[in-house]
Amino acid sequence: MQIVELEEEIARVAQADPACQRLQTVPGVGPLAATAIVAAVGNGGAFRKGREFSAWLGLVPHQCSTGGQTKLLGISKRGNEYLRRLFIHGARSVCLHVNRERHAWGGWITELKDRKPSNVATVAMANKLARIAWSVLYRNEVYRSHGSWYQRLPKRAVETWKTLRVSPPFHRAGYDYDFFSP
Repeated sequence: MQIVELEEEIARVAQADPACQRLQTVPGVGPLAATAIVAAVGNGGAFRKGREFSAWLGLVPHQCSTGGQTKLLGISKRGNEYLRRLFIHGARSVCLHVNRERHAWGGWITELKDRKPSNVATVAMANKLARIAWSVLYRNEVYRSHGSWYQRLPKRAVETWKTLRVSPPFHRAGYDYDFFSP
């Protein structure tokens, strides 16, 4: 019974905080991860770039370079272990449950999983999610998947617009995407 009460309290805190609400728009970040991120880093102003935040979490590969040859080893595992664990679990969920045909990351995830072991791909996805989460916090913007509106369209509609060379209705609504670019 205590677990249910605590989960409800975390959900209430996440709904009350605008930063947590913005973070929950990122795939793989729920109320628990959002509240933990906000509690640990606030608005993200302590980091200049998303890569610094990701490195602080220990999600970047350890680099061993000598003589002009770069060798990337495993992740550094420095920083906040709890946040790193939450990002990795969120990334695992995204890798398993994302619709790869329609999501902007679908092709990237598929290609990465074909080349690398599953856990390496999961950590790479966690790194990407951490950088996106920092950007959402730092810029005070809601996460927007690039090209996601285009990928959710029915294929028949897209083909019709391309053959007729007609702009989709989204352009008339003020979106700044170039529909016919390669």
